Amino acid sequence: MDTTKTAVVILNWNGKTFLEKFLPTLVKNTPSEAEIWVIDNNSTDNSLDLLKQNFQTVKTIKLDKNYGFAGGYNKGLEQINAKYFLLLNSDIEVPENWLNPLVEMMDNNPNIAVCGPKLLSYEQKNHFEYAGAAGGFIDRFGYPFCKGRIFDTCEEDKGQYNQASDCFWISGAALMIRSEIFNKVGGFDDDFFAHQEEIDLCWRIQNLGYRVICEPKSFVYHVGGGTLPKSNPFKTYLNFRNNLYLIQKNMPKYKRHRVLLSRFALDHIAAWRMILQGNFKDYFAVVKAYLHFCFNIRKMGKKRKLIKPKSPKYLTGYYPKSIVVDYYLRGKKTWERVNG
Repeated sequence: MDTTKTAVVILNWNGKTFLEKFLPTLVKNTPSEAEIWVIDNNSTDNSLDLLKQNFQTVKTIKLDKNYGFAGGYNKGLEQINAKYFLLLNSDIEVPENWLNPLVEMMDNNPNIAVCGPKLLSYEQKNHFEYAGAAGGFIDRFGYPFCKGRIFDTCEEDKGQYNQASDCFWISGAALMIRSEIFNKVGGFDDDFFAHQEEIDLCWRIQNLGYRVICEPKSFVYHVGGGTLPKSNPFKTYLNFRNNLYLIQKNMPKYKRHRVLLSRFALDHIAAWRMILQGNFKDYFAVVKAYLHFCFNIRKMGKKRKLIKPKSPKYLTGYYPKSIVVDYYLRGKKTWERVNG
């Protein structure tokens, strides 16, 4: 089988509306030598009929059930033969020449395993978007944040982060990875289902000595929350549970217990804040996340033994302080202040 250089791959689950809206631009602005694929997580909204009727050049893979983000990509990418996989959300608009800078970055730097574009908001195109902004980082307690987005504060894009730079993780909304490395590390962790699986992937890749980088010469516009709205309790559950999975799997032993104890205290405060705000469903989602984490703690521990994690201080994009303290107590709401 011939190997395509780049496969742009969308994972779809009942995203017909987004495919209808954004696929025409993707097809138009993607070089003809790159293949476009849609992996369908057993949608029930006639997504595949739309593709068959209106997008004959787009290749499709139909899965037998909804495997989530992690499992869906794992199963679908097994059937795609390409040097680079560009994973792309269905709710993204791409401008002209969006792909070439990413391909060039990978071609010219064999030690880079993952790269991604600058992620901007579809609604406010001069602002960074929540999911990834200009590259992701992680603090000493396992909290992820981005250059250009810390917690709910998304900065205006004034060109302040237009220099390509190494980071800890790239958002799965638009992530390019060498297929060889993706397969080498075993792809995404299916147990994550959705949310933060890309952070886990990038963490494992950095442990092998490869680089993760944001290339802002490429930028895309992301709607965000297309499958799960931001206020969805299931999303709250996944984010809290998967963040604990991240720590249990990837933190070395001498740090892990201390970090988990700190997280229990911090998450306890966050949960009580939800009660005070009347967000009872989110509160119970956090409780459920902790219960499921405790149930799977040994399973994650076995995976850690296979990873043999390094100290995060040796990884690019690790922030040795607390982003919670910096943001909420010290008022540092921008990357420039945090990094100053």
